[in-house]
This record gives sequence, structure tokens and C-alpha cells, in this order.
Amino acid sequence: MIRHGRQATLQLRLGDDWFTVCDAARLQPGRGAAALLPDGRQAALFLDRDGRAYAIDNRDPFTGASVLSRGLLGSASGRTFVASPLLKQRFDLESGVCLDDEGVTVRAYEVRVGNGE
Repeated sequence: MIRHGRQATLQLRLGDDWFTVCDAARLQPGRGAAALLPDGRQAALFLDRDGRAYAIDNRDPFTGASVLSRGLLGSASGRTFVASPLLKQRFDLESGVCLDDEGVTVRAYEVRVGNGE
């Protein structure tokens, strides 16, 4: 859970290392944000209304467009998801599994809040 503080940063696990993406205070509950990763991919970052942070690949596998960060957050059967703004497929924010076609997934990243170092 994010507690907004001056030095709190949102970090994603990339391989064996943690990558600092942004100041945690830049995220707004219920709204997504896109971030460029060192390998050129994009991550879609989300903060739910309870303050929990999530990150998945931003690329919608059904259309190829980098738009998942613009999707709508929701929950179904206890699973928090984002619905793609284009074709409305829902992606579980913890696992990256498409709730409408479980054979399709996007990468889900481990997220933590760091101390700003």
C-alpha cells in the first residue's frame, strides 16, 4: 500500500534489480499512468482506491496498441483488473491474465514503494 510521502518512489522488479519508475505521489487512485522502461517497453501503472500499486505491460495484446494505462479499473470475483479502452478485454492486475480469454496474458511486474534512494 502506498502512503504518500516526500521520498516514496514506485519501483518495479526488472530481473534481479529494482527500477525506480516515478515518485509514488504522482499516481492517482483509479487512474493509470504509462512509464517507459529501460528496455524500451512500457508499463501501465495503477493505484487502486485502497492504495495498492500494480504494474503490467501497457501493450494491449489484442490490438498491439500501448493503451492499457488508459483503461478503467474494476474488480470481479475478488480480482482487480483493468479493462482495455479499445476492445474492453479485462486483465488481472496481479497476474496479467486476461479474464475474458485466459490463454492471453500480459506481463505483470512486482511492485514496491522505495524510500527514494
